[in-house]
Amino acid sequence: MPPRKPSPIGAHVFVGAGLVSSGLPYARDVGAQAVQVFLSNPRGWAASPGDPAQDEAFRAGCAEARMPVFVHAPYLVNLGSPTATTAERSVEAVRHALARGRRIGARGVVVHTGSAVDAAHREAAMQQVRSLLLPVLDSLSDDDPMVLLEHTAGGGQPLASAVGDLGPYLETLERHPRLGICLDTCHAYAAGHDLAKPGGMRALLTALVAVAGRGRLKLVHANDTKDALGSCRDRHTNIGAGRIGSEPFAELFRHPATRGVPVIVETPGKGPEQAADIALLKSLRDR
Repeated sequence: MPPRKPSPIGAHVFVGAGLVSSGLPYARDVGAQAVQVFLSNPRGWAASPGDPAQDEAFRAGCAEARMPVFVHAPYLVNLGSPTATTAERSVEAVRHALARGRRIGARGVVVHTGSAVDAAHREAAMQQVRSLLLPVLDSLSDDDPMVLLEHTAGGGQPLASAVGDLGPYLETLERHPRLGICLDTCHAYAAGHDLAKPGGMRALLTALVAVAGRGRLKLVHANDTKDALGSCRDRHTNIGAGRIGSEPFAELFRHPATRGVPVIVETPGKGPEQAADIALLKSLRDR
């Protein structure tokens, strides 16, 4: 087996004052080795055109630091929505995130797998995801970010929450080569994967490889959770302070599926709190 390539560990960084003036200093302050950003209001549809000079400066700064970059699409995106306006705006938001993501050198754009909203719409929702997302995937070159599917916590009528749901989702999209997976540990626990028990994280990752294939995992969101197993609730908390605990994250780093895969914390607090989460994850990775 080749020497283990360490996973870069970082955070979702806030860029309200600008990618360069806010995002890069924050990443340095918390000890981030990888970053994730929003490029527009995560709770709105307005698409920010950005500043080409600042985008390029951010790209150059991250490249100089050898820091992988990821973009999170707005929370409102739901490609399976039965509301035509929401579906149309969702695909526009994904296209915008991919275009801006290319400008800042992003490896991937994280997109939630979405919800059918109404059980009667479920079958049509998957076909709608296919019709909306496949043309986007087909338009991407090797220089563009990948689309990274993030399973949800399981509330409502989710199209993919448990890891097993990702298999049919990928099949619907023809297992496209520009499609990857973003695993969220809080979402997985909320969906019923018992990561807190010994071997639970290993079992989750082995199941993910079985349904998605080797190399499909491109990003991990490492989040502890406030809520009980199978709660379908998405409430993050700091590493080791929730129901999952810290030891399963050491197990995460030992699994072959995570070799070299960037890990991002989306935990509460700014500055010192996230710096502590990153430092703890680094210690678990390196021990």
